[in-house]
Amino acid sequence: MDSKTNKPWQDTPDVSARIISSIGRIASVMRSGMWEFATAENLNPAQAEILQLLQGRKQGVRLSWLASQLSISAASASDSVSALAAKGLLYKAKAEDDGRATALFLTDDGAAMAARIGGALGFAEDAAAALPAAQQAELLTGLFKLIAQLQKTERFPEMRACLSCQYFEANRHPGKPAPHHCGLVNAPLSVALLRIDCPEQAPADPATRQRNWKVFA
Repeated sequence: MDSKTNKPWQDTPDVSARIISSIGRIASVMRSGMWEFATAENLNPAQAEILQLLQGRKQGVRLSWLASQLSISAASASDSVSALAAKGLLYKAKAEDDGRATALFLTDDGAAMAARIGGALGFAEDAAAALPAAQQAELLTGLFKLIAQLQKTERFPEMRACLSCQYFEANRHPGKPAPHHCGLVNAPLSVALLRIDCPEQAPADPATRQRNWKVFA
């Protein structure tokens, strides 16, 4: 076909493909930052991620949960946990909800290291913070919608998100600037205040979780 008859930009990938490509590029930049920090602290990226996942989880977590969050085998997760325990960054103890089970907890040194990891990735947060508030809210809404769609594939690990919490009440205040509600603090919730990772989250049952996420589906 004559190039003159081609439609302009006909080879441009679909918007959906460019969205995922952009997210992938951002993830690569952040992963590079994580590698740089981890190497300087004599950790590997998986160990650094485990410290981040344990941060703020005062009731501890199970090894199987860590493996699912990192999408690695239980054996690989166990190796990383053993290395972190040897470094004095975490310890094993009886789970608070089941004395027969073992949970993982951060030591004080581990908590301090986890906090430093967050600081090492602060460049990405600064970039997001530089966007106008309205664009930040719009972007957050779009990401929640994407997560909602991904959860339908059952490939997205569980999160301590507001939308997966038993205290979250979707659209309790329709038409208001803060249409949702948090039963834990008994206060309205705007989209801008919804959390991806809330330390006080209490997991909702599957049916409620699915209904909540439909807000963004």
